[in-house]
Amino acid sequence: MSILFTPGEIFDIAIEIERNGAAFYRKAAANTSDSAVRRELIELAAMEDGHEVTFSELKRDLVGDEEQVAWFDVECDAVIYLQNFADGQVFDLTKDPGAFLAATASLPETLRFALDHERDSVVFFLGMKELMPAADGRSKVDSIIKQEMGHITLLGRRLLQVSGRE
Repeated sequence: MSILFTPGEIFDIAIEIERNGAAFYRKAAANTSDSAVRRELIELAAMEDGHEVTFSELKRDLVGDEEQVAWFDVECDAVIYLQNFADGQVFDLTKDPGAFLAATASLPETLRFALDHERDSVVFFLGMKELMPAADGRSKVDSIIKQEMGHITLLGRRLLQVSGRE
């Protein structure tokens, strides 16, 4: 198998996922007239900003300037899984995440879009966690996963409310 991802590139994908999430939530907040939803979306954007910082710190601590590090096994199932996951176009890092909102997307459509991307993020981060060589790295990724799961809960509740099903 050829090396398709370096450890640094996997962290870069995680960082970009968080940047995209923050940008999406900010644009969604600007597009909603519901002040409670706007506040929640702005809070979600701030959390994604924090996750970006955490992944940047993990990258610096675990990878540093050296892309080929001892703990990174290119034949590891987690690396192969993440490669397949990314190759499936789950995360198109070249597209503006807010472009979805350029059209006249309803609030329920916006919340469903956010839910789908939060779920995809959780799956990606679960795979990424398997690569972490240190307990500290795994616990930081676990913390982010739990927060992303909290985002799913919040978004799901809000979707039920705005859809009139709660």
